[in-house]
Amino acid sequence: MPPKDQRIDVTLETRIESVTEAEAICARAAESAGFDEDERFRISMAVREGVINAFHWGNREQLGKKIRVSFEVRDVRFIVRITDEGPGFDLSEVVDPLADENLLKTSGRGIFLMRAFMDEWDVSRSSAGGAEVVMAKRLPGSADSADAAHS
Repeated sequence: MPPKDQRIDVTLETRIESVTEAEAICARAAESAGFDEDERFRISMAVREGVINAFHWGNREQLGKKIRVSFEVRDVRFIVRITDEGPGFDLSEVVDPLADENLLKTSGRGIFLMRAFMDEWDVSRSSAGGAEVVMAKRLPGSADSADAAHS
């Protein structure tokens, strides 16, 4: 039986230490949602990459800007939202890190990892104008999770 719906909202400063803080909160929330150690690592790594992007690319490391992160268990999914106060970005302009010409570049790797570690991933402009990354992982033991393991 999936855990009861729950939500944690965190507002972080635009500091590099916020990356580790978000990752630690994520690991605890994912454990509470029933994920094993390997899945908690993958989910936490996706959050780490998302908060690094919000810190560096979104808020451009400007103190005073905030990074908002929410962790939510709803239905059969663990949903993470990461929102910055930057200008937003066009996903089509992000390079493919696996293309031969980009193998030595660091750009695009965070998005690649987030997509690889999570079941769902999307980015849009937040209501405040910055980027909002929304990613989700099916809860362990959910029917959707079992279907994904067999496909």
